Amino acid sequence: MKRELFDLEDGVIYLDGNSLGAPPKAVAERVQDVVRHQWGRRLIRSWSEGWWEAPQRIGDRIGRLVGAAPGQVVVGDSTSVNIFKALMAAVHGTSRGEIVVDAGTFPTDGYIASSVASLAGLRIRPVSPSSLELSEDTAVVLLNHVDYRTGELYDMARLTEQAHAVGAKIVWDLCHSVGVLPIELDALGVDLAVGCTYKFLNGGPGSPAFIYVPTASQATFEQPLSGWNGHRSPFAMEPTYTPDPGVVRARVGTPDILSMLALDAALDVWDDVDLAELRTRGLELTALFRQQVEKLTDLEVITPDSEWRGNQVSLRCPDAKQVMDELIARNVIGDHRPPDVLRFGFAPLYVRDEDAIRAAEVLAEIIR
Repeated sequence: MKRELFDLEDGVIYLDGNSLGAPPKAVAERVQDVVRHQWGRRLIRSWSEGWWEAPQRIGDRIGRLVGAAPGQVVVGDSTSVNIFKALMAAVHGTSRGEIVVDAGTFPTDGYIASSVASLAGLRIRPVSPSSLELSEDTAVVLLNHVDYRTGELYDMARLTEQAHAVGAKIVWDLCHSVGVLPIELDALGVDLAVGCTYKFLNGGPGSPAFIYVPTASQATFEQPLSGWNGHRSPFAMEPTYTPDPGVVRARVGTPDILSMLALDAALDVWDDVDLAELRTRGLELTALFRQQVEKLTDLEVITPDSEWRGNQVSLRCPDAKQVMDELIARNVIGDHRPPDVLRFGFAPLYVRDEDAIRAAEVLAEIIR
């Protein structure tokens, strides 16, 4: 769709955008301007010339991609830190006893949830999102929108409604779905959501994550990291902490401006993207690759053969690491997850049909 806007080497088939997106060409020039002009010439004046408000401004740009009205998404910190904020806020003052987590969750989600449970005196209960069982003792549910191993997409509308039916809150991890398909956080009444920006959003390695706090919940969003950036009047240097009344209260410390403004530049490629068209294209690419793999190999495809998948195809392969190493040596870049899963991510902004076809052919050659 927009391959010409990305800095991709000829001959490389890049199918790992679900781990680290390819760089838009405009990012390098923007970062150079930030370093040489905004930092190098304007110096500390740049804080009042756009840097200070960057987390909210860039958050609103991401908000468009996740169905959030302005003033509800803020950028900063890592996904892990934002999960901690969201879960601690969700269980604040609860009399309920458990946190429910996706049994196949990405490890950091489970680790953070366990820490929150320990700090708050709650239990952790792993479940399968496809057979979610909740009770009136469930305080909060933490789910991944797309399973990072299999690529399965979960029904956000149904699962959010199910959590609310028992009076529980729900926190969605959007790391593998933002930039993949239309997401409607506001319309579905999602309580809280987090996500990273270095995968399909192409923000660069370690680019800051984001957190969604709906307007109706901001006044009661009691996150535990009361850093000065979340203060109502940060430059008043008051001895006591008074949180900002809006989404700014989700900020903590001084924002990482270099990474944040690189992300800002990367988001330019999304300004005129129709997310429905993007979704259609992603389904086409993953279906094409699956078709070729099933035609040329005997590998098991563990990604659902339906619309309930992200922009990812995962294969069961006994020698996954060795096979992926050989693929990468032949300029087909995907990744693997122990012990036996090959993962291929399809970013429709820069992956073409011929990339999907050729990747399957090279895979078949290696398997044979």
